[in-house]
Amino acid sequence: MGKFVIKKTNTGVKFDLKASNGEVIATSEVYSSLDACKNGIASVQKNAPVAAVENQTVEGYATEKNPKFEIYQDKAGEYRFRLTATNGQTIAASEGYKAMAGCQNGVESVKKNAPDAEIVEE
Repeated sequence: MGKFVIKKTNTGVKFDLKASNGEVIATSEVYSSLDACKNGIASVQKNAPVAAVENQTVEGYATEKNPKFEIYQDKAGEYRFRLTATNGQTIAASEGYKAMAGCQNGVESVKKNAPDAEIVEE
């Protein structure tokens, strides 16, 4: 089972969603407060299981409604995803993946792990 790990940074608080093997599968922005960070986690837990997947690497891709996972390629050519809430705000983002399949597995892992993940503060 996955877990949300809340960490303090120099400028605020952020979370990582980790899979059961300890790999980070998604990361948040830096929030100004612990409460705001916990609200971000609640938003991921609520939105991830129902989010559509919009593959922006395909020419003429269909635009999905929020909440959604947006799969895209970064400047280095790696595949990444971001989860946007119903209001269009990005609530979690991935690391770069060399292969599209890895990125798609990351999306599925967030969908599977986020809803029941325990929340741990470090």
